[in-house]
Amino acid sequence: MARYTGPKNKKARRLGVDLGLKTNPKSLERRLNTPPGQHGKKGIRKQSDYGIQLAEKQKAKVMYGLLEKQFHKYYLQASKNPLATGEVMLSLLERRLDNVIYRLGFAPTRRAARQLVSHGNVLVNGHKLSIPSYNVCPDEVVSLSDHAAQIPYIKVLLTNKDISAPAWLKRQATAGKMLRVPVRTDLTEPINEQLIVEFYSR
Repeated sequence: MARYTGPKNKKARRLGVDLGLKTNPKSLERRLNTPPGQHGKKGIRKQSDYGIQLAEKQKAKVMYGLLEKQFHKYYLQASKNPLATGEVMLSLLERRLDNVIYRLGFAPTRRAARQLVSHGNVLVNGHKLSIPSYNVCPDEVVSLSDHAAQIPYIKVLLTNKDISAPAWLKRQATAGKMLRVPVRTDLTEPINEQLIVEFYSR
């Protein structure tokens, strides 16, 4: 499967926003306003409407760690819903199993959460599930395996009192429950979903 293996924060610097790709954002802060490449800020040009829409789509795609084909499928699925397409698409992305693990505070990044799921360290309703794209439904219980709970960095996260789950999730020890479907106001990331919809509906 194709995947990006280059510098994680290169794309964040290109888009000018922290995409949550690394556990230490301080290393990115001082370089966030400097685009990658030999010429840095000198290489910046005025963006067209298409360029702005493309950048917004790329930002959301990289943030959730998806390939183009996967991301486009979420748009197509959301477009069949009578509700606002952009908001439905973000709700579907938030309900991915790897993202739920990240939102519960069981992993420092979505990539780490995806690895936990892929390695069979996550249970859904007591059954092991290794599909990161699994769509978690309300009232389903997501928990870590006993092995995962003993991983050093996870043990640190579990004892961190500053980490709290969003309103649509409830966390207790190494388990979490989806209380309801997430809505647009639950998201704190700077994503303009309308630009993404305009990009795909051209």
